[in-house]
Amino acid sequence: MSRFDLTPYRRSTVGFDRLFDLLENQARLNGGDNYPPFNIEKRGEDSYRITLAVAGFRAADLDITAQQNLLVVQGKKREETVDGEILHLGIANRGFERRFELADYVRVEHADLADGLLVIDLVREVPEAMKPKKILVGGQRPLEVVKDDTSSAA
Repeated sequence: MSRFDLTPYRRSTVGFDRLFDLLENQARLNGGDNYPPFNIEKRGEDSYRITLAVAGFRAADLDITAQQNLLVVQGKKREETVDGEILHLGIANRGFERRFELADYVRVEHADLADGLLVIDLVREVPEAMKPKKILVGGQRPLEVVKDDTSSAA
């Protein structure tokens, strides 16, 4: 795996240290383990969906933890008894831990397991106090159109 040098970007930006740290950590952590495979979808302006292929896992085997800016999905390996002799073991039943960095104000709305797919719906809810506001220069009130009542009476 090649390492990206983010130094030139760090020199010309202010306040993006966390972003560069996240990029470097993701490159380091996801170096070679691609299990379980997953998709990330943007389903709307502020809604997302993560779908993980977790064939062979039951809901009781999965643990989803949402912390501030981090979603951790863990699958716990279980022992199964098989009647007979296994000639080929192709369905992976190993434990896993998958981490997803979440943006500010993103929360888990719903999680469901069906047909071997774990679906996690996420939604971004920016508090009203954090939404952009129009600031007027000098504190002046915006100009309003004044209606003349005398012209409509004539």
